[in-house]
Amino acid sequence: MYTHILFATDLTEDTAYLVAKVKNIRSLTNAKLSLVHVVEPLPGYSYAYLGIEDIEGQLLDEARQSMEKLGEQLGVAKADQHIEVGPTKVKILKVAEEAGIDLIICGSHGRHGLSLLLGSTANAILHGAKCDVLTVRLPEES
Repeated sequence: MYTHILFATDLTEDTAYLVAKVKNIRSLTNAKLSLVHVVEPLPGYSYAYLGIEDIEGQLLDEARQSMEKLGEQLGVAKADQHIEVGPTKVKILKVAEEAGIDLIICGSHGRHGLSLLLGSTANAILHGAKCDVLTVRLPEES
């Protein structure tokens, strides 16, 4: 059975739906749980020139606050809460490998056709991971 689960979250409104699934799987496996959220880097032009403050820094601060709340909700120590900056797939797989993860859990919007083939994060993780990946289908928006 699984011993170390990584919950890859985008910290959006879908997170609440996924939390219930993660809690159930964790209770069945008694596995250690780690969390990861990736902030995609913003394009490399100068924000100071545009009169915009440090947007990436604000995104990181918001992510830290949200991750702290999620960590409390799931009983995950700060040392097991990872916030990364970079390409989402690459960073999630890096954390999984470095932490010895044997199951990655992430959400999937269940897109069809070209959008499924061309680029969901869940699909990229599924094909790049060296461990099992569970993609939880998120409820359709109404």
